[in-house]
Amino acid sequence: MPETQDIGLDVEEPEGECKDDKCPFHGDLQVRGRTFEGNVESAKMDNTAVVTWEYANKLPKYERYERRNTKVSAHNPKCINAEKGDEVVIAECRPLSKTKKFVIVEKGDGK
Repeated sequence: MPETQDIGLDVEEPEGECKDDKCPFHGDLQVRGRTFEGNVESAKMDNTAVVTWEYANKLPKYERYERRNTKVSAHNPKCINAEKGDEVVIAECRPLSKTKKFVIVEKGDGK
């Protein structure tokens, strides 16, 4: 089995292997910047998954919080192969396409 490279994050390496150049573990893609945890909302596109997560935004005028969500497209390497409903960790990387600027680096258990 070929060696996987260390990506600099505290995440588990995937069990599968792939020959994808845009994979941070088996290719030459470098991750940088921020990481987020979210749920896969859709994985119907080739090598792409739509990941969403919720956060609270404070409204000072009303002294309350409102729930908001963020939806981004992330590269889904074959070695990770996240599916709808999976909890994933995504990391920022260079732009891979017009809308993809994140890559999935770890898959957790689903709901």
